[in-house]
Amino acid sequence: MQNTLALITTAPSTTASLASTIAAIVFYLAGSLYLASQIRKQEIIYNSWLVALIILPIGMHLISVQQTLFSGAGFQLDLVNSASLILLVVNLLVLISGLKKPLHTLFIFLFPVSALLLAISLGSETHHNNSAIDNKILTHVLLSILAYSLLIIATLQAVVLAYQNHQIKHKHPNGLIRLLPPLQTMEALLFELLWCGEILLTIAIITGFIFLDDLFAQHLVHKTVFTLLAWCIYAILLWGRHAKGWRGNTALRWTLGGFCLLMLAYFGSKFVLEVLLQ
Repeated sequence: MQNTLALITTAPSTTASLASTIAAIVFYLAGSLYLASQIRKQEIIYNSWLVALIILPIGMHLISVQQTLFSGAGFQLDLVNSASLILLVVNLLVLISGLKKPLHTLFIFLFPVSALLLAISLGSETHHNNSAIDNKILTHVLLSILAYSLLIIATLQAVVLAYQNHQIKHKHPNGLIRLLPPLQTMEALLFELLWCGEILLTIAIITGFIFLDDLFAQHLVHKTVFTLLAWCIYAILLWGRHAKGWRGNTALRWTLGGFCLLMLAYFGSKFVLEVLLQ
């Protein structure tokens, strides 16, 4: 009887999650096709149609994440759910920041990646962890997710900036390059994102040391080491920018280096614990 009641209770939640995930995938793909069409035509990307195509998939993505993260008695933050949550935050930050900053071109990358991840989540097995999360730990987790999201956006911005710089140097001002803001604006925005991400990452690291009792017992040593290395990489880059005027490919290499270490810290550790060691 209890099993039947549990099935009846969880079925609507599962249906809502499936429907919202599929809807988000469809809208993300529609947005990707629209952006590709606009680039081919070399027309301005940011208009009312694109705003709708951004809000619709993000709204469906938000419902999907809410249904999957709280699908049990606790907080289901496994590998796939974590990636989905971080991508949702990245999309939200780009949407909000794009109202004042020239960030909307990053959706060219974010839309197809978001659709792909959500498609993977449909066929993935959730690793349930029904233990309640302390508010202090949850604060650390949310700070970490915000820091990762900002630094992911900075990485995408660095890739776009490197492409823009390459096209200008080789005198190929066509396609996407004509829709981008001036190089100086894009470069200034990159380092603004890096500074914000580094500050949040610093706070997340400090709260981690304060709130996490036993790094060894919680299998967090390797995660902490990679995170600290990433923090050092970003700190050196920001120092290099201030003291040496680093830019262009140098900034791109350091940004990608920090990004790779950060992804190893978070997703690498989850992959090992949830996939390889299962």
